[in-house]
Amino acid sequence: MFGALMFCSKLLMEALPNIHLLGMLTVTFTLVYRKKALFPIYVYVFLMGIYGGFSYWWIHHLYVWTILWGVTMLLPRKMPKALAVIVYCTVCLLHGLLYGVMCSPVEALVHGFDLRETLAWIAYGSYFDVLHGIGNTVAALLILPLSELLIKLEKKSYVK
Repeated sequence: MFGALMFCSKLLMEALPNIHLLGMLTVTFTLVYRKKALFPIYVYVFLMGIYGGFSYWWIHHLYVWTILWGVTMLLPRKMPKALAVIVYCTVCLLHGLLYGVMCSPVEALVHGFDLRETLAWIAYGSYFDVLHGIGNTVAALLILPLSELLIKLEKKSYVK
């Protein structure tokens, strides 16, 4: 269900360039479900492949969300709320800003770019990475309230 939520949220926001809820949802699911958060992440990735075709553009989806998941797994579990908001926003901001850099190895291999061409490709897409980072940062403001809600709902479901 969470993977389908990620997929639908991406489609609903597709009119906005590189602005979506995926980073926020990835961090939220990772904070609540830890290793199990990989399930919705990869359901989303495979739904994107089915929807858009399993072409070279899809390859970087196999690892960019796992990088965000891994960084989130490394964060301290107990942080003061004010610090947590700053940390989660910063992580999402950096993931958005570095998205093109993370995708560049696949692009370089597929297109046969050398280092100069790869750097030019990254620079050309930097406008969209800035938009991505800003969108991720705004969406990240929802991480703490949503993760707290999911934790409460999980506790309620186990009581019955």
